[in-house]
Amino acid sequence: MTEIKTPKDAIAFAKANGAVMVDLRFTDLLGVWQHTSVPVHRLDEGAFEDGFGFDGSSIRGYAPINASDMLLMPDPATAKLDPFLKHPTVVFSCDIVDPITREPYGRDPRYVATKLEKYIKSTGIADTAYIGPEAEFFIFDDVRFASQPNESFYFVDSVEAAWNTGTDTAPNLGHQIAHKGGYFPVMPQDTLMDIRTEIVEALHGIGAEVEVSHHEVATAGQCEIDVAFQSLRDMADLVLWFKYIVKNTAHRHGKTATFMPKPMYKDNGSGMHCHSSLWKNGKPLFAGNQYAGLSEMAMHYMGGIIKHASAVCAITNPTVNSYRRLVPGFEAPVNLAYSSRNRSAALRIPTYSNSPKAKRVETRFPDPAGNPYLQFAALVMAGLDGIQNKIDPGDPLDKDIYSLSPEELQGVPSVPGTLEEALNALERDHEFLLKGDVFTKDIVNEWLSIKREHEVDVVRQRPTPIEYELYYNV
Repeated sequence: MTEIKTPKDAIAFAKANGAVMVDLRFTDLLGVWQHTSVPVHRLDEGAFEDGFGFDGSSIRGYAPINASDMLLMPDPATAKLDPFLKHPTVVFSCDIVDPITREPYGRDPRYVATKLEKYIKSTGIADTAYIGPEAEFFIFDDVRFASQPNESFYFVDSVEAAWNTGTDTAPNLGHQIAHKGGYFPVMPQDTLMDIRTEIVEALHGIGAEVEVSHHEVATAGQCEIDVAFQSLRDMADLVLWFKYIVKNTAHRHGKTATFMPKPMYKDNGSGMHCHSSLWKNGKPLFAGNQYAGLSEMAMHYMGGIIKHASAVCAITNPTVNSYRRLVPGFEAPVNLAYSSRNRSAALRIPTYSNSPKAKRVETRFPDPAGNPYLQFAALVMAGLDGIQNKIDPGDPLDKDIYSLSPEELQGVPSVPGTLEEALNALERDHEFLLKGDVFTKDIVNEWLSIKREHEVDVVRQRPTPIEYELYYNV
């Protein structure tokens, strides 16, 4: 894919691909991709300076109605051809500016990532933060749900699900995947190989480098496709493309994909392990002579993540459903310890390679339900605070944490047990996010308000089906 840098390059790219439409994309505060489209004849060099107007009051977490006019500013370097639309369409990731002041809009999540990258350079610590996320997802054959005053239910199904071994599908061909038995089985148990390959090809088509594709642990269609690490904002852009491609490829096959962290009981949920490292002048900074070949900087980076993890979780694990996955003793690492190789620790140092370029910290508690610009920025800001304040991460925990007794776990902190706990932690502990004006008090307060009012309180007021099973006969 030819590198695109300037508006002139982007316009040439659109013409070369016969584009008839331009799609302008951005996220709401919570991380859902939004778009509006214009005919390609409106794409001239002036459009990259003048922008395209839209109503920000209708976007979650954005401006009130009395200050709703905003401009979308296409980033020419992000031009890509949409792989799904019938009519050739060039897509841009956009920044948002105020139409009067022409200043970047403070609640634009992409702007937070931009400020983070500038802040890293200003500290002198590093000039680049690299991120490599592993966003897991499910592909189901059927999903139904409802929440009414008189009923509440959900139903998901997959031809490969463990509960379908006895289903009369005339014929039932067997080969269903057992609960927690989905890691690496070949076909016919793995029914999604061709769909994943289509996803891989679509990712290649937009310039992403895919490293691996496989079925994941859970039954009923859990998958993972990993892409090579990139700088923070570019990776956040790519995560939005990744979700879009996964969902639309599944949809094209009459299936449905979800990045919901815990869509079903009794099996693994979907995480988004985040590999991160800092570099300066093209050289990695996390390799050294300390534990697992890490540098002192990397150790302090882990110390910062451990210290601020409860607050960070409000952004990296930002839904009520996220905490169905973060349950002690089950599949997700909730204990805030670090270790090499040990996947039961919340922070892991991968040992696949001894190359200094491969030295990184894998944070294992995040999930793919949030806004990647904010998730990656919050994680790195916590790590930077650890470096700046030389925060000691403590001793490594190289045992299987899941097998330790409560006595042995005393003194090992853990992530919050609910979204409400995480939001309370963020309210108490967010000064580290405000350094360099990367996050602002306004964006933190708006995040807390939306999450409490529209998620925590909404779930709190509603009985669930299991409560009828437990309490109907009291």
